[in-house]
Amino acid sequence: MKEKENTGREFNPLKHRMVPNHEILSEDEVKNLLSEYNVEKEQLPKIRAIDPTVAAAKAKVGDVMRITRESKTAGIAYYYRMVIA
Repeated sequence: MKEKENTGREFNPLKHRMVPNHEILSEDEVKNLLSEYNVEKEQLPKIRAIDPTVAAAKAKVGDVMRITRESKTAGIAYYYRMVIA
């Protein structure tokens, strides 16, 4: 399969103003998260590796992502997702 030529004009969904911030958590952050909520990693909500934001963040299967959304009622809300194939 031929690789696409990089023109510098590719769309990055993470830079769009309507897309909330997505970041990959470190192993220590994941351990703290799981102990804080008393859950196993597999119990976290899932997000597919083919999701455009996951691909743009260069997350791998098994990574945990923190999604930060601004809310008028809650202020800042954090959502966590485990990347699956």
